[in-house]
Amino acid sequence: MSKTQKEIGGYLELERFSGSLYHDNALALSSGRACLAYLIEQRHIDKMLLPDLLCDVVAQVCAAYGVRVRYYAVGPDLRPENMLQPGHDEWLYLVNYYGQLTEDEIAEVASHCQRLIVDNAHAYFTPALPGVDTLYTCRKFLGVADGGFLYTDARGKWIARDESHSRMGFILGRFERPANEFFPEAQQNNDTLDVFPKRMSPLTENLLRAVDYERIRNTRTENYNRLHAALGNANELILRPVEGAYAYPLLLADGERIRQKLIEQMIYVPTLWPNVLCDPAARSTARRLARDILPLPCDQRYGPGEMDAVIAAVLREL
Repeated sequence: MSKTQKEIGGYLELERFSGSLYHDNALALSSGRACLAYLIEQRHIDKMLLPDLLCDVVAQVCAAYGVRVRYYAVGPDLRPENMLQPGHDEWLYLVNYYGQLTEDEIAEVASHCQRLIVDNAHAYFTPALPGVDTLYTCRKFLGVADGGFLYTDARGKWIARDESHSRMGFILGRFERPANEFFPEAQQNNDTLDVFPKRMSPLTENLLRAVDYERIRNTRTENYNRLHAALGNANELILRPVEGAYAYPLLLADGERIRQKLIEQMIYVPTLWPNVLCDPAARSTARRLARDILPLPCDQRYGPGEMDAVIAAVLREL
């Protein structure tokens, strides 16, 4: 059979969906790290100013492309401690931790920094500002193995399409069985995603077209607000409301101890920046935030009952 001839008949595959991608006007790429790699290639970036509270994937992408990096301090309010002053030809990487930056705050940074990349990995439902390179990742909000979106006017050569079918085991497994059975596979997936850009896979794009984004945004918002109403007085972070929150960041004096107690009760609260804890040169503020912030789950799988169970478990430890 010719390679160009379309197969007709045979067994049925996954249904094809026709809904919105939510970020329909963005470039659909293979991952968040692929979005950054694409920008480095198209913008010819060779220097970047990164926050000191950051997963090591961003530094790995920069290293793969020979980008020289230096770091700025993130304060206890999850914002840059000082006015950011990128050097000549240096790009600023601004992370919107837990969606806490307002559009006005991002616009203020953009007004005095033309070479700006906004990382909205924690803020899927926060719109990108016109003219500002902004990236999103799908895996933190939706049940897919990969995928990212990039708003940019930098358009380059055609790039290959990714494939996701071999990565979907842990996603499908957790649908039917407990998460801990597939956690090693999920971690392995994080480690094996390519740092070089590809277009989003047909499988991931198709799954994203089946999602009820309005329901997801509303559920995450309601769950976040319920957690904040019960735990806000104990939280060392001063938080603003977030539409479609990634998680509820609860900063406590002994957050690491409480994290372990929650995990023992099958309330899985990750450590988002373990590389910071392993870095002997890391500042005390960055280490404290990485260690003691509890990203409490508030996603679309859960409702008031689960949120009350999380609240009760935290309050017992306080």
